Amino acid sequence: MTAAHTLTRSIPADPAYDLVVAGGGPAGTAAAVCAARLGLKVLLAEATGCLGGMGTSGLVASFGPVSDGERMLVGGFMRELLETMWARKAFGPQVTEDYLHRQLNRWVPFAPEQLKRILDEFAVQAGVELRFFTRVVEVERSGTRLEGVVVNNVEGLRYVPAKAFVDATGDAALSALAGAACKVVLRDTETVAPSTLCSLLAGMDWEHPAYAGNGMDEVKARVRSEYVPRAIDDGFFTQEDRFFPGMNRVGAKGATLNAGHVFNLNPLSVRSLSDGMVFGRKLAEEYAEFYRRYVPGCERLELLTTAPVMGVRDSRRIVGEFELTIDDFLARRQFPDQIAVYNRPTDVHPSDTSRQEYERFLKDFHGKDNLGRGECVGIPYSILVPRGYANLWVAGRCHSSDTKVHGSIRAQSAAYMMGQAAGTAAAQALASGEPAHDLDTARLVETLRGQGAYLPQGALSRAMTRR
Repeated sequence: MTAAHTLTRSIPADPAYDLVVAGGGPAGTAAAVCAARLGLKVLLAEATGCLGGMGTSGLVASFGPVSDGERMLVGGFMRELLETMWARKAFGPQVTEDYLHRQLNRWVPFAPEQLKRILDEFAVQAGVELRFFTRVVEVERSGTRLEGVVVNNVEGLRYVPAKAFVDATGDAALSALAGAACKVVLRDTETVAPSTLCSLLAGMDWEHPAYAGNGMDEVKARVRSEYVPRAIDDGFFTQEDRFFPGMNRVGAKGATLNAGHVFNLNPLSVRSLSDGMVFGRKLAEEYAEFYRRYVPGCERLELLTTAPVMGVRDSRRIVGEFELTIDDFLARRQFPDQIAVYNRPTDVHPSDTSRQEYERFLKDFHGKDNLGRGECVGIPYSILVPRGYANLWVAGRCHSSDTKVHGSIRAQSAAYMMGQAAGTAAAQALASGEPAHDLDTARLVETLRGQGAYLPQGALSRAMTRR
């Protein structure tokens, strides 16, 4: 049992903000920028030195699908970001307009350094105050209303009062500090998606005859179906991991690699995260050597760097005003208060190296129950609100959903849309006096539509969806 220690001290206090956003990943960046564009004084606290989260610091340099195979589903901030990246040639050279507008289940690779710069520009132009290398470490609240947060960085501790707050930490860290009910994903009660430490590679020979006339999907399929099994049979790998997302081209000779699961990692334990980073770096070199040894065109591949943060897929989620479940997904359910729609398979990676788990993943990911061409599931506003809270929203992967749906909508492209909705909801709440848990969602939807969001639901409702 850890001994308790009581520490009492005075710390500097900042002037009040309208909105404090904890976490500058996709969701937090969108929340902060969209709220600032609506006139709010916004502070964005980010633990690393850049915006973009998993897409930049995590080197998960590929957006989840943005189309249903017939039309682009993303709008608003996310569409603006995609169009800006397209204009600046920030996508992998293989990306065509069809990737964005008309292809089903098509991941969209990009250059992470260019994404950093674009998000910097968006935030600065909107007037967001950025504090990098800063974490929220404590909360002051009165019941279910937050009054302020304590942040920590190189300058020490500071108290920051604010009128509204968005938790975009991924781990629901702010919500947990605020006493909100949360669900911690446990290995012994359900399937838990493992983590991955991604990496950046150079020296790929994309002109090799093995790739001539073949798309990246075909190349990845051959790696998975032929080269990985061969390496496993040879006893090459430390662990017999049958699945990995693979390599994405992000430049003339460059690639990012999403490979090597760190199983049984507890993202809420610093000891487990530390051990996982050590093991993840070992796996990264192992997979680079695998490509050099087994995959044509990779003989001169170099591992440039691993990501400075672990690629965590799932950890802790809020108990929201509503929980989106696999039944809603299977029903292709649409909601009056939906703030986004999405189409992506239920991508819950194998939780261990067993063949049984690998086959479970394949069945889920490629199964007939997944969303097809022209289909989508709604993401309702009510999964962004910790139950009963007045001025706190979440956005990104700590939203309220069950594990299978979470595996679909945890993607960066969905997180950007959730972030825009949370920042816009905060602005509405401050203007109207409405609490987060009783917001006029018809008004919110109309505002998001005015910002370019694609929200095809017919009937709207002033009340959010609840069970």
